[in-house]
Amino acid sequence: MYKYLRELWKIPSKTGLAELIRQRVIKWRKGPTIVRVEKPLRLDRARALGYKAKQGFVVVRVRIRRGGLRKRRPKAGRRQKRMGVLKYTPAKSLQQIAEERVAKKYPNLKVLGSYWIWEDGKYKWFEAILVDPHHPAIKNDEKMIKMIGGKHLKAYLKGKL
Repeated sequence: MYKYLRELWKIPSKTGLAELIRQRVIKWRKGPTIVRVEKPLRLDRARALGYKAKQGFVVVRVRIRRGGLRKRRPKAGRRQKRMGVLKYTPAKSLQQIAEERVAKKYPNLKVLGSYWIWEDGKYKWFEAILVDPHHPAIKNDEKMIKMIGGKHLKAYLKGKL
């Protein structure tokens, strides 16, 4: 099944998926920047990042403004070349910026990863997979403990550190 999902998302315009997403994007534009969603839109990518449909996992959709870094225009006089307003690009990808914003909004959760959902002329949307390391369902899952933080986190959660 995941193979077919992956093929659908490779070229959305050819598979007819683009039309479905475009209708949703109209609502997404009007909504808030960071939204918690019930289920991941791309189940194949979410599972590849470690998502499981159980308690302790959170899926969040993030909207990021596309394009380069825009700096404020300085108040004092300078010639245009030295203004330092245009042609600045951030050192991070938009996906990394999206993950950082989600981590800031949900400080008690750990970001497992994120993936691209859609983009238009102004925005890019990503879905981030978060996990609650203090949830009992996650604490008892050995694989998840290794993914999140290794043996030190496991010892910390058991109360040994």
